[in-house]
Amino acid sequence: MDLTLRRKVKKAVSGSLAELYPHDLQLYVLPPTCSISLAEFEEFAMERLKAELKKNGLKLYAKLVQGSGTGQTEFELQMRKRDHISHFILRLAYCRSEELRRWLLAKELDLFRLRFHALSAEGVRLFLQGNKLDYDPIPAEEKSRLRDCLYESTYMLSSVQIETYEFYRVPFLDVLDLVRARKCFLSSGYAYIPSVDFISVLSSKFRDNLSHALVMTARQLPALEEDERLFLMLKGLHNTYTGDDYSINKNTTGVRPEELDSLSRKSFPLCMRQLHEHIRAHHHLKHGGRQQYGLFLKGIGVSLEDALRFWREEFTKLMDLDKFEKQYAYNIRHNYGKEGKRTNYTPYSCMKIIMGSVGPGDTHGCPFKHTDLPVLKQQLYNYNLPTTDIQAVADLVSHGHCQVACMKYFEVTHKVVPDSIVHPNQYFIQSQKALAGKEGFKMDTGLNVIGKLEYRRGIPHPYLCGVHEMSVYVSSFCCIKTYGASASSENSSLSSAPTQKIKMDDSDVWGDDFDVSALSTSAINAVNSHTEK
Repeated sequence: MDLTLRRKVKKAVSGSLAELYPHDLQLYVLPPTCSISLAEFEEFAMERLKAELKKNGLKLYAKLVQGSGTGQTEFELQMRKRDHISHFILRLAYCRSEELRRWLLAKELDLFRLRFHALSAEGVRLFLQGNKLDYDPIPAEEKSRLRDCLYESTYMLSSVQIETYEFYRVPFLDVLDLVRARKCFLSSGYAYIPSVDFISVLSSKFRDNLSHALVMTARQLPALEEDERLFLMLKGLHNTYTGDDYSINKNTTGVRPEELDSLSRKSFPLCMRQLHEHIRAHHHLKHGGRQQYGLFLKGIGVSLEDALRFWREEFTKLMDLDKFEKQYAYNIRHNYGKEGKRTNYTPYSCMKIIMGSVGPGDTHGCPFKHTDLPVLKQQLYNYNLPTTDIQAVADLVSHGHCQVACMKYFEVTHKVVPDSIVHPNQYFIQSQKALAGKEGFKMDTGLNVIGKLEYRRGIPHPYLCGVHEMSVYVSSFCCIKTYGASASSENSSLSSAPTQKIKMDDSDVWGDDFDVSALSTSAINAVNSHTEK
């Protein structure tokens, strides 16, 4: 008798597009089997990594967020197919290490939440039905018996709302985020959650499935090494930056060295501000710092002549002019494309800075990644940031959200919410616009906003922040239409729904509290109507 255990292998998807992709929202359980060209393979991968929807014309993925979720047109089916394939391409690229797996897991989980919130009532019902997610609300008698416990244990629900919402009895392991934050009632190994927190159950299942799938994909990865075309592309995909390179200076007036002291205090990101202060205090920077800061200055409009003058004035306070000209001036001219192979070098992106190596005594790098937390907090204190804001930044840093921490620093220092920041020069430009009071940089209300990071409302930008962030301004889902006053009438009740302060799911990735808007009433009703059936 053969007693060997045989592992079940899930069959790949096949069939018509209508059968394969009946819904915008997917759990990505089965891999695709269709054939695509190498050009399409790279295009799909880069498309999912790209950032600015409008600028790059990536309306395809925006439709997956803004649609009802149940359309059956050819265009919608092709969008879902593209979404499906590109997800599995990123699995191949991000499965090779634990750090990359956690990064992708966090981003896909954020995207799943956003897309679920955007579904219509019918879309939610069909999603639950299509994925065989059957949950029944507790009987009225049990709810009445546990009413006091539910009221005391459920976060931000009044006694009237306790009567209104359906409650579900689910294994507590499915809602660890709510358990961790003490926002649900526990009894005999089960958690009682209101329908407004039902997304926690779905998020848990999505996270578990994807986490396991990434590990299994990593085991099969060596088979791809035989194809150098795919292997080299996938190996470097997570280091790809797809935003503006800021190699062309759009500042026609230019920036003079005399202005740098003032600009560093007002408009420099923290990484560049600390470099500027270091060179002013010590009159020297190591090579990594000179490269990072010198190219940044080039990007904001400092000319080659002014750059040479700035570095010469500082360095010659510790050395003679002849030594500076022999050892340092060539490198400055080289960065401006005037020496060597005359390449027009571009300023470093956040990705390059965060992923770079920083040794003892170095001053370059990302302070939110490479600086010890007590030192960073003291630095922010010296900049006269409020204690509460310093702690908010520290919380983000302690959980690996470097770029979100930088955006929080921008918000505190400018009193406005920035667009998603993925480049130090982008930070500078947004700061200048904010200080100039240009339209589009007023305090974000969370309504009618496209492309604004919803970290203030607790939904971190997909493919942006994360543990040891890649800092790539990635994913075509970065520009998400928020669902407030601009939402359709069907979902217009969202703004009046109670705000739920929940904790993110993965304790290894998320640990800080965020404010998340509750499900719209239509989505809640869809869950209730489905479970009643």
